[in-house]
Amino acid sequence: MTVTTQQPDLSAQLLEPSRERRVAGVLMMLGSGLSTQVGASLGALAFPVVGPVGVVAVRQWVAGVVLVAVGRPNLRAMTAKQWRLVLGLAAVFAVMNLSLYTSIDRVGLGLAVTLEFLGPLAVALLGSRRLIDLLCALAVAPAVVLLTRPQATTDYLGVGLGLLAALCWACYILLNRRIGRELPGVQGVGAAAAVSGLAYVPIGVVVLWHHPPTPAALAYAVAAGVLSSAVPFLVDLLSLRRVSAQFFGVFMSVNPVLAALVGLVVLDQRLGRLDWIAIAVIVTANAVALSAGRRGTSRRGTSRRGSSPRVRRSSRRGRPERDPGIRQGCGVTGSDGLSAEE
Repeated sequence: MTVTTQQPDLSAQLLEPSRERRVAGVLMMLGSGLSTQVGASLGALAFPVVGPVGVVAVRQWVAGVVLVAVGRPNLRAMTAKQWRLVLGLAAVFAVMNLSLYTSIDRVGLGLAVTLEFLGPLAVALLGSRRLIDLLCALAVAPAVVLLTRPQATTDYLGVGLGLLAALCWACYILLNRRIGRELPGVQGVGAAAAVSGLAYVPIGVVVLWHHPPTPAALAYAVAAGVLSSAVPFLVDLLSLRRVSAQFFGVFMSVNPVLAALVGLVVLDQRLGRLDWIAIAVIVTANAVALSAGRRGTSRRGTSRRGSSPRVRRSSRRGRPERDPGIRQGCGVTGSDGLSAEE
């Protein structure tokens, strides 16, 4: 008689992160979020000397160098269609970061980042017909009204620039999905960051020429580029190896809270009680929408795999179709498109 023993499913054990790896991933994501917001707050310390435009120029240069080094885009091999997408994404990068940092200068870090997070939330809600997303939208609407309510000290231009950053982030998500299907890896984002950085060369030179930076201001601007671009990009890549993409997206929803706390500690920017309530509502709605959306996608993917053993193929290349998502910095996150989620 032959005795058989059931072998453990090693593949399942490898795919499911251990508790230690998950804890490490959470700490990495927390560090990435804090790095992003601390970098933005340090950049704000340079505003009195070089202004938001000077800080954004330096940050774009740092982001361009980092992403070109990592993505290594083959610029000569790109088609006209790919270049149009790259140029569109480069324009989004340039406007998004300038509007965000100018908003930070006018209304504070916590409020500006919260307004910017309305961009990805709007993409998630408008692309869905589920009841839970409708409820999230109904909860977010009064929170936005509460944040932007008229007061004696309300800076409407700063609020408008924060909403412009949100619109740019939404455009970034939609553009990046298309670029992800056209170019492998982070080549598209790397090329866009390079173009955006080059576009800021004459702007940055003029600004820094008319407003010569002190050593401290220049150090703050470079720190903003490193902490808000390079560090989150590398750390998020490592954290995504330890936690699921769903958990990553939900956890990054706490960035507005981190921004408000960092703004309080570093910049002494204080929010009122109603502002904190509005931020909590928006963060919660974002987390719920992402979590519910991921569960729905997972169930649909499971049903497809159970009904057919074949892998869905791309009609053009004959390779498995995927939807890579790259977020920068402050990121499913962020304002730079620097993180990867696949």
